[in-house]
Amino acid sequence: MAAPRAPRALAAAAPASGKAKLTHPGKAILAGGLAGGIEICITFPTEYVKTQLQLDERSHPPRYRGIGDCVRQTVRSHGVLGLYRGLSSLLYGSIPKAAVRFGMFEFLSNHMRDAQGRLDSTRGLLCGLGAGVAEAVVVVCPMETIKVKFIHHQTSANPKYRGFFHGVREIVREQGEPCGLSQGQGPWPATVLKQGSNQAIRFFVMTSLRNWYRGAPQRPGPLYPPTPSDCIPFSLPFSPVLYLGRLFQGSCPYLPCSPPAPPPPRFYKGTVPRLGRVCLDVAIVFVIYDEVVKLLNKVWKTD
Repeated sequence: MAAPRAPRALAAAAPASGKAKLTHPGKAILAGGLAGGIEICITFPTEYVKTQLQLDERSHPPRYRGIGDCVRQTVRSHGVLGLYRGLSSLLYGSIPKAAVRFGMFEFLSNHMRDAQGRLDSTRGLLCGLGAGVAEAVVVVCPMETIKVKFIHHQTSANPKYRGFFHGVREIVREQGEPCGLSQGQGPWPATVLKQGSNQAIRFFVMTSLRNWYRGAPQRPGPLYPPTPSDCIPFSLPFSPVLYLGRLFQGSCPYLPCSPPAPPPPRFYKGTVPRLGRVCLDVAIVFVIYDEVVKLLNKVWKTD
């Protein structure tokens, strides 16, 4: 008498090897770059408004009374497309930034998974931290400077730059190479801190939720407000940053010591548009990334 067959549903649920499939870093680079480009085309108006409000903080009196007023004045002066001024500079940065981020994350995670190919949330956080530091050093530091300069000059009466590549040439000519592109962004440690912490938390939460969805509940990740670290690079070129002095005292010469105090309200300038930007960013990028990886797995065999 033949042995009873296993239920079909259970047999199909478990992979034959019992090991999760790894994502090739090359696929991650392609999928991440595509996801980053699509995401910034959708969310750029929120980034534009956020940057305008942060730059407007130094105006006396301020030009804008808030988010709605910034949008109204921009549309009145330049039309709806005015909200996309400076898109090219950010698009050129978003594609390689996301490519480096996901490529580095998959490279690190492939070496930190267990025997079954699973990645726990703690290791996900470490891989995210490495991905954030890599994208900061390779892409974000120079590209953030270009973005801010482009938005600032294109809103002036006589825009200085005729396009992305002309602007890059002018910045290099005026400030020198290779550090010229990052001088306007302030010390690199602040940007590395921002990107590393942002991606560490994002991938920690993503890994935790993914493991929970697949049947391995884990403790929820901590809430993290990225806005103060997002404002620091904008503030450093124009005024001393005193509120992180104790954190970096003795290890970072750029931030002087100061009495312990909560960040001032100006550190949260642009919080609402930033919140909308980040929520859309994370949702769009991770969804598109996963779908592109699935497509690449069908046409690019790496096993």
